[in-house]
Amino acid sequence: MKDQSKKTLNTITRREIFGASAFTIVPRHALGGPGYVPPSDKVNVACVGVGGQGRNDVAGVRTENIVALCDVDDEQMADTVKAAKKENLPHAEMLERAAKYRDFRKMLETEKSLDAVTVSTPDHTHAIIALTAIRLGKHAYVQKPLTYTVQEARALAKAAQEMKVVTQMGNQGHASEEARLINEWIAAGAIGEVTEVHCWTNRPIWPQGVERPAELPALPSTLDWDLWLGPAPHRPYHPAYAPFNWRGWWDFGTGALGDMGAHIIDHPFWALQLGLPETIQASSTAVNSETYPLASAVHYRFPARGKMPAVNMTWYDGDLLPARPGELEDGRRLGNDGGGVVFVGKTGKLMCGALGASPRLIPEDKMKAYQLPPKTLPRSPGVYQEWIDAIKGGAPTKSNFEYAAKLTEAMLLGNIALRFANKNLILKYDGKKMSFTNLPEANQYLSREYRAGWSLPS
Repeated sequence: MKDQSKKTLNTITRREIFGASAFTIVPRHALGGPGYVPPSDKVNVACVGVGGQGRNDVAGVRTENIVALCDVDDEQMADTVKAAKKENLPHAEMLERAAKYRDFRKMLETEKSLDAVTVSTPDHTHAIIALTAIRLGKHAYVQKPLTYTVQEARALAKAAQEMKVVTQMGNQGHASEEARLINEWIAAGAIGEVTEVHCWTNRPIWPQGVERPAELPALPSTLDWDLWLGPAPHRPYHPAYAPFNWRGWWDFGTGALGDMGAHIIDHPFWALQLGLPETIQASSTAVNSETYPLASAVHYRFPARGKMPAVNMTWYDGDLLPARPGELEDGRRLGNDGGGVVFVGKTGKLMCGALGASPRLIPEDKMKAYQLPPKTLPRSPGVYQEWIDAIKGGAPTKSNFEYAAKLTEAMLLGNIALRFANKNLILKYDGKKMSFTNLPEANQYLSREYRAGWSLPS
């Protein structure tokens, strides 16, 4: 990356990198075509970003053959391996044996046997890593939110379809029993036609509404800061960004909405088949050019879908809450510690907490009297196993990139609206053209200009 005059994996073709034999299919894949793994075989997986949530993702695919670990921070990678050994986890020895890399491009060039890749890095590098792997025919599991920009989300969904790989976004709640109950109750008419939804979270739990730090601390010797930055604009290293607080910075994260919307907004998005909004309006505490605001509310309008009516959905973060429903009993909490969702239907209201809390009709008397409808949706073995099973020819994943890209786009449109909260207008969005029709200056945030030496593989 230091010599910008040289081609990188991001700017040269796959044939230039790997040669004409790059896509020769090894015998165990031959019968099922490229990318197929027989059910009796283990999937060869590489994990990119193995600290924090990445550690959970590594454990999530431990039933398979983890052949490589990749992280820009040597210490973080070593800690993940040490923790597995200390806890005597069954995959500890496999992690010790796995090849270790800092640069995902070098890993993809070297590890010829890979079938699949998990991506658990900061938001701003999701797309470039995942798309590079997908273009090489690798199945991809990417942590939420799928991408940093709308253009990236669409590129990943398109590439996954073209390459016919199995994909999954890591919003674990999508695989939950609770998510299926919400879908089944809504479909059965438990609260009638839904026209209004309120979603909220306790995030941010990291600094926002702050300016860029001025001091220049020493760069840890274990961290490759240039690789950590990847396609983002250059700035000096600071612990205010890595390893955790990047979530609140415009250059690296997607704020509270991007972080938790993939879990919380996912419930109405799936159950109501929302698709893309036609209008978005945001209000918030002070917005600066460095970080997301301390608190915000984003108002979406989704058009009618077939026989389903238009829906107004509001997102709240930074300890903001919707008004208490009149049906909610005195002393009863709205949602749970992480947030929640309230569906407002013509004949009732449905409430659930964040991250797997059971849905309930309100008031509780109505819930107790409700005759539960049949369970009509297939149950999931879990977000990781669902992906692994699909690679081996099982049922398709439910949070695949076709679905996840649209959910991610809806969330990111809210973040763009936040940038223009002081305009005091309702943004109009044309999803087919991927364009804001009444504020052209907002369109620049649908994509981003990458730092020199970085680009999305075509």
